[in-house]
Amino acid sequence: MQQSKVLVISISNPIIVGIYQNDILIETVSKDGKTSDILPSLFDIIMKKYNVHEIYYVSGPGSYMAIKIAYVFLKTISIVKEIPLFAISGFDLNNNSPIKALGKKYFFRDDNKLDDDKIAIKFLNDEKVEPFTLPQKFDKIKYTDDTLPKYNLPAV
Repeated sequence: MQQSKVLVISISNPIIVGIYQNDILIETVSKDGKTSDILPSLFDIIMKKYNVHEIYYVSGPGSYMAIKIAYVFLKTISIVKEIPLFAISGFDLNNNSPIKALGKKYFFRDDNKLDDDKIAIKFLNDEKVEPFTLPQKFDKIKYTDDTLPKYNLPAV
């Protein structure tokens, strides 16, 4: 069985999971619901169908609970199955578009930075929000082995 990479976007609805072989997207699974309900059932199917050798997930910013659940679930699989886990910024999968934070507030990446060092939380005005998409080729994805969640929680 050929080795596969799995990319999980769980910070918004629907949850999107991409399967890559030879760095080409071969399957996309998209499902509405809570991360805690969807992710285990999706991974049960994926792990039976594919020889997963790397897992990537969006570590933030986005839904605090979805990030936390995805991290704990995927880190557990990573440890138990000895599969490396990597993290990706949500901004890299939605064309640097604002990402829903809380209520009517959104996360914005600093226009002058292409990393997540400067993330602002503000109300959405006229900015267009683009959906998350899986790249057709995995080699276009920027990732890190620093897998801890990037919650970017707003001040209360």
